[in-house]
Amino acid sequence: MEALVKDVARILKDSRKTLALTGAGASTESGIPDYRSQGTGLWQKYNPMEKASVTALLSNPEEFYRFNLPRWSGYLQAKPNATHFALAKLEEKGLIYGIITQNIDGLHQRAGSKKVWEVHGHLRTCHCLECGRSYPFNELIEQFNQGVNPPKCFLCHGMLRPDVVLFEDPMSEDYYKALQEMKDCDTLVVVGSSLQVYPVADLPRLASRLVIINKEPTPWDYKAEVVVYEQAGRFLSELLKHLGEN
Repeated sequence: MEALVKDVARILKDSRKTLALTGAGASTESGIPDYRSQGTGLWQKYNPMEKASVTALLSNPEEFYRFNLPRWSGYLQAKPNATHFALAKLEEKGLIYGIITQNIDGLHQRAGSKKVWEVHGHLRTCHCLECGRSYPFNELIEQFNQGVNPPKCFLCHGMLRPDVVLFEDPMSEDYYKALQEMKDCDTLVVVGSSLQVYPVADLPRLASRLVIINKEPTPWDYKAEVVVYEQAGRFLSELLKHLGEN
């Protein structure tokens, strides 16, 4: 691993603008399961179109919330791990410019990262499908725990939905901001993403140099200058130690 650490450190120092792209694997050490790991990923066990799509929400909202809300509530209790803290430190050092994340858990911000583009939305707010009124995400949890399923808008009694990007949804505004940031990005460091969910999985195509840190192979490994099959927190912690010594 030492040689890989040195290679990634060299690339970061040489790069004019580096962005990180994080997926579910960045949060597994916080106790949040990933989606696509063989045998354990959530979407290996369930069809996401039946559980986390716009169609699922609209056709069977009670089941949608029964399946998703307890899991999302658990995300809010999770704490940042070594991966999140290491990326925040790399941003502080000026070695990465910011983070494009597929995660909705908000752990990057809680670890201290300043520039974060949440391309799949977040768990801070929800809104009414009828009148558009916005509420804190906790409104969903409180109503659900009181037996109100699906949660309703106080103003018009329309159904509330979370501000996350579901399957069949258009991409978030942050995704298009991330695309703009990629235009002058020299290096993309992928951390804990299977790179299987489009359109985000196409972002490596826009980077001149690519580093991938993931426990399992990805479809973009062939393009990467360095591929690291390691737990992200362990590798990034070693990277920070190395950078501190040079």
